[in-house]
Amino acid sequence: MPALLLLIPVLIALAALVWWKFRPTARQHHTKTAQLPSDGQAQQPHPTASPQPPTILPAKRPTVHAPGLDRQALPNASALGKPTSPPSTGTLPPDTPPELAAFHWMLERDLSPARHKALMTVIGGIPRPPLSMQKLLEPDFFNRADPAELSELLMGEPLIAARVLAIVNSPFYGLPQPVTSIEPAVTLLGMDTVRNVCLQYMLAQAFRPELASAQRSFDAIWQASATASELCLHLGKALGWPEPGVLATKVVLAFVGHLAAASLLPSNGVEEWLMLDRLHRAELEQEVIGVAAGEVASLVLRLWELPTTLVQDVSAISRVLVTPATAVDTAQAPLLALGYLCIGLGEKLALGQLASLKAYDLDADLGSDTFHLRSYLSHPALAQLRAVLASTELHAALHAMQVPGSIRH
Repeated sequence: MPALLLLIPVLIALAALVWWKFRPTARQHHTKTAQLPSDGQAQQPHPTASPQPPTILPAKRPTVHAPGLDRQALPNASALGKPTSPPSTGTLPPDTPPELAAFHWMLERDLSPARHKALMTVIGGIPRPPLSMQKLLEPDFFNRADPAELSELLMGEPLIAARVLAIVNSPFYGLPQPVTSIEPAVTLLGMDTVRNVCLQYMLAQAFRPELASAQRSFDAIWQASATASELCLHLGKALGWPEPGVLATKVVLAFVGHLAAASLLPSNGVEEWLMLDRLHRAELEQEVIGVAAGEVASLVLRLWELPTTLVQDVSAISRVLVTPATAVDTAQAPLLALGYLCIGLGEKLALGQLASLKAYDLDADLGSDTFHLRSYLSHPALAQLRAVLASTELHAALHAMQVPGSIRH
């Protein structure tokens, strides 16, 4: 027994030496906790080098009007309301495409405890945007804020302020004298555009591709978000809706899910994932991550402590993929439809899948991922949508934006 007691300190010292030699580094520890358990082999997200969000040239917008506009019962984008949960297969229309009918949209509550814990651990490691982002998204900020108040907020974010000045002084505007201070820049660009520029740059700090090979995909997502938000803003104004900028901001935030998914998926498969339609993308996201990008966006925004109604609205837009119009409140339908449509068009334009908006025919877009969207289009508030989409003013405004070509090899 005494001999055994003498061995105990030796064994402890030996164990400590072995642990020190083979201890995990901080990076290794992060990688282990970031693994997402699945039915098969665990998938490992790649961490996130600084993306360069796309050039946004939205101001000097031409006035786009919907002919014969009935301004009764126009939707208010300030609050979509609590989103309806995705319908069960039994509530789907009989002509639902088989692949869509067979798809089950996973919610947070559907995840196993182990997978939920792993996913929330990974999401918790995404850097939080600055507090000024929360300020920008306060429900009443843009109801009471003026260019002076927004300018004061931007002065606390010098990199974003510099970007706003770079945009307003770009050749697109052709100003006779350069603008050197924030407040006149905000006035010229407009509050809605400046808010979305700020959000895109704040999000750029949170999502950074590690590998150069992933940069093109992140660039495409940034460009898609810029195009989608500007398109939403133009269409909402043309349709005569109040506060179209609020809906455009929710469209920008919907791309948080895209960015998070691109960070969580294996880096060698991100480009192929991005080129899939939204249904097949969601299938892959659920297989690898556990939930689709739209639900990931909701989880991220909730951890960032953004307003609950805002998080719910962003999630509701993504769920149009699996939700027929009959399953949502009638007043919400046009808002959800326009947000979902603009996200899809922004993606197609940024990825080179659509040469220009002139080539787009809403009634010929018959994919499985637009099947439920088509059930929303009979809403009276969307009666002039086709006319506005075909307007030369809208085409000219979008043409002014720099849309990169396809990311295909």
